[in-house]
Amino acid sequence: MSERAAPQYCPYCGEEDLRPWGELSEHARWACNGCLRVFELRFQGTTGRD
Repeated sequence: MSERAAPQYCPYCGEEDLRPWGELSEHARWACNGCLRVFELRFQGTTGRD
């Protein structure tokens, strides 16, 4: 398993005070201490351009 991607800020409120949340899974979950929301980081892929 690869290492978790670490966000720099919350996508909802911009707060930088984040912590890992929940069990390790395919997608990294993070909890924001500012707005109390939990979000996931996902790699969507590449564009496939030559």
